[in-house]
Amino acid sequence: MDWLKCFVAVVDTGSLSGAAGEVHRSQSAVSMQLKKLEAAVGHRLLERDSRSQQITPEGQRLLGYARRILDLHSEAQWALHGEELKGNVRLGVPDDYAAKYLTPVLRRFAPRHSGVEIILSCEQSTALIPRVAAGELDLALISRDHARRGSLLFHEPMVWVGSEHFELWRRDPLPIAVYEEASLARRGALHALAQQGRQHRVVYNSSSLAGQIAAVESGLAVAALTQCSAPPHLQVLGSKHGLGPLAPMEVAVYRSKESRRSKAVDGLYKLLVNTLRQGLGTAAG
Repeated sequence: MDWLKCFVAVVDTGSLSGAAGEVHRSQSAVSMQLKKLEAAVGHRLLERDSRSQQITPEGQRLLGYARRILDLHSEAQWALHGEELKGNVRLGVPDDYAAKYLTPVLRRFAPRHSGVEIILSCEQSTALIPRVAAGELDLALISRDHARRGSLLFHEPMVWVGSEHFELWRRDPLPIAVYEEASLARRGALHALAQQGRQHRVVYNSSSLAGQIAAVESGLAVAALTQCSAPPHLQVLGSKHGLGPLAPMEVAVYRSKESRRSKAVDGLYKLLVNTLRQGLGTAAG
């Protein structure tokens, strides 16, 4: 178990020194644990030099199993020795992250901690961030607006989408649907169009993901959506359609200062980080 913990920690933090802090061991001890794991599985798992590390194909295959083994080990410890958590957790999440990213976390959290009531708010990140800062929410899964906002979990790709029944990408100016004024997705979309000198016209504004999708389906506009929220029946548009790349969203978990005294919030926060911070070390590096 210690070998696997060190391996996952190195991948998640991107370095031996970062992993040392995570597992409370020295850097040399982490390096030794990795060597033992590689000897046991008979494969090189990480390619390392003085400045960076990259996961090998064998390491990538092992990573998923390692996370599942560690999760099951943690669940067994909670079942036998864990403290029973009670109380409320006020949790926020944007619509586009709820189904793919929040559902698997809550599916694991609820059976372990039946004494915790989760009060869920679904809003855009621009609305959730000030609510966490004000202590109205304990936790939120957000697209962060600057590098020190919360704990980074992963990068979510952004894609242009349109309906295959309406070739709106041929129009000039391009009709687009956007989120509200402060939205990071809106800013990213407008910046990308400006960078490529593409003429455009905002024809639809909505803070709702369902509204954005409806605008695309009806042939009113094209839209920039997170990849996880783009319905499969919509067409992903790219360079061959005259649309350049979009910057990804930095997805983070943001916690209020007031919630740091709550063990129930501690439990959900740790599970969010452990479940969603997958492959961040290699992605960020």
